[in-house]
Amino acid sequence: MGQPQLSARGRFITVEGGEGAGKSTQAALLVAALARTHIAAVQTREPGGSPGAETIRELLLQGAGERWDAIGETLLFYAARRDHVADRIGPALAGGTWVVCDRFADSTMAYQGYGRGLPLADLRALHRFALGDVAPDLTLILDLPVEEGFARAARRPGAADRFERLDRAFHERIRAGFLAIAAAEPGRCIVVDATPDAAAVHRAIIAAVGARFGIGFP
Repeated sequence: MGQPQLSARGRFITVEGGEGAGKSTQAALLVAALARTHIAAVQTREPGGSPGAETIRELLLQGAGERWDAIGETLLFYAARRDHVADRIGPALAGGTWVVCDRFADSTMAYQGYGRGLPLADLRALHRFALGDVAPDLTLILDLPVEEGFARAARRPGAADRFERLDRAFHERIRAGFLAIAAAEPGRCIVVDATPDAAAVHRAIIAAVGARFGIGFP
C-alpha cells in the first residue's frame, strides 16, 4: 500500500487543544456553518474516525494512565491515523467534501512529544513514514488554561479517560506544546481563545475560517 494522498478539491481543517477546550462542540458547529454556505463537510475525530481506528481508540483511551509507554502509545496513534486517512479523510477530500477533524497529528506532537518527552524530530519522521506529506489546510488551536479545562472536563458525563487522569504538569506541557506548534507554523495554525462561551468561540472560528478560505458565512 502506498502513501495516502489528499486531494486539493476538499479542505482539511483540524481542531486541536487540551482537555475540556470544546473541540468536539466547535467541530460540529463549524460543519453546520459550512453546510449553511452550501459546502459539503463531515466531522470526524481522532483517535478513531474509521472502523479500524475506532478499535485502536479503545486500546488508547481505556485502562491505567501508564498502560502504554510513550513509544508504544505513539505507534498505536499512527496505526489509527493511517487507517483514518486511508479509509475516511482521503476519500472524502478526493470527492470534494471538506473534513473537520477533532484532533490530528498536532495532538501527537503535543501529548507524546511535549507532554511525554519523545523527540519531535522522531515524531515528524514517523509522520512522513506513515502518511507522507498529509497535513491540514488549517488548524484551529483552542487555547484554555489547564485549570479551566479540568473543570469543564469534570462536568462532562462519563468517566475520565487515561489522558484526562494525568497530572497538571503534563497538561501544562501540552498547552505549551500546542502554542509552540502554532508559533512555528503561523501559516497553518490559528490560536483561538477558548475561555468565552461556545457561541463566542464559534464566532471567532467562523471569522478565521471565512478569512482563510474566502467564505462569507451568514
